[in-house]
Amino acid sequence: MNPDKVGKFIKKLRKDNNLTQKDLADKYCVTYQAVSKWENGINLPDVSLLREMSRDFNISIEDLLDGEISKTNNKNINHNKIFYILVVLFIIIIVIFIFHLINDDNSKSYDFKTFSSSCSEFNVSGSIAYNTKKSSIYISNIDYCGGDDTTEYKEIQCNLYETHDNSNIKISSCKSEQENVKLEDYLSNVELNIDNYKQTCNKYNDDSLYLEINATRKDNKVITYKIPLKLNDNCSKK
Repeated sequence: MNPDKVGKFIKKLRKDNNLTQKDLADKYCVTYQAVSKWENGINLPDVSLLREMSRDFNISIEDLLDGEISKTNNKNINHNKIFYILVVLFIIIIVIFIFHLINDDNSKSYDFKTFSSSCSEFNVSGSIAYNTKKSSIYISNIDYCGGDDTTEYKEIQCNLYETHDNSNIKISSCKSEQENVKLEDYLSNVELNIDNYKQTCNKYNDDSLYLEINATRKDNKVITYKIPLKLNDNCSKK
């Protein structure tokens, strides 16, 4: 998957449908800066947004991730692709079946929920993949919209916390690799991916997860932002 190619394809879809970046941003409840990052290959939409785009523009997710509409004039290629997909799906089914037998795991396949920020200064989007045993958290987009912050910070650190039983548990962290970095530049490269997290989705509520961003100025004064994360739909309790 080529992010630049995907970004150009999203831009083409937008223009072909006579949409501005703001129109597309409003359609999917993100900022126009997020759309700009998609189209420039900096970030990609999360899984839920890719599904919505696939439905809205009547294209397959495969074409969306390939960054082009697949050609259909070569039947042999299509037949080979279908055969390959069927073989891969069969192998995946066998692996899953064996995994369930070995682990005696009766849990269902993963479901997806999205979450966002309820903080006016930041726009955050991400998703949770979960089943009855565990969950995975993916944060792909953090935008600062609290004003024009041109400060060059000595260091910036982003931490993801879970509040549980009146205690705060750090479950992921990301730190700037260089000094003299602006907040927006740092956030454009932040990506948090927590796989196989032991907590299940139905344990989360509107106060369970939050991001904390600590920006250290050159005079060593630390500016802290706390960003609550809101689950956009309750997880089903299986």
